[in-house]
Amino acid sequence: MTVWSTQFEVVMISRIILACLLGAVLGWERERHGIYSAGIRTYSAIAIGACVFGIISLFIAHDPTHVAANVITGIGFLGGGIIFRQEGNYVAGVTTAATLWAGAAIGLSCAYGMYLIASCTTILIYLLLYLPRLPWWHKISHPRQHHHRVATSE
Repeated sequence: MTVWSTQFEVVMISRIILACLLGAVLGWERERHGIYSAGIRTYSAIAIGACVFGIISLFIAHDPTHVAANVITGIGFLGGGIIFRQEGNYVAGVTTAATLWAGAAIGLSCAYGMYLIASCTTILIYLLLYLPRLPWWHKISHPRQHHHRVATSE
């Protein structure tokens, strides 16, 4: 049985707390804009879970990449459950599934002590989620739809 020092445990707990906080940032952004299929609790739980599995893989598994690969697969399965098809060819939940997957990457980054990577990834995902709320985004993202709306309203 391995005996861990208190200092070691504090470092590991700080990694878990950071993963939780970074996941919460993404979940907060989703909840703030009325997307409740996955919010603060879901994103935080995924980041925490991925972080803990990553920490376990570092110190228990003979091959840490094996555990990390299974975290990615598991989150992919969870994300697949969020995606659903609506009327016509419209598919909903893809962004949520993708950002949950990225949330697991944030958790694993924290587990492996890659705090700057985890923080930068969180900021980038947050900005990507925020883009559609910017007025100019629809003009460059959906130029034909914007033109069509203007034409039909006249």
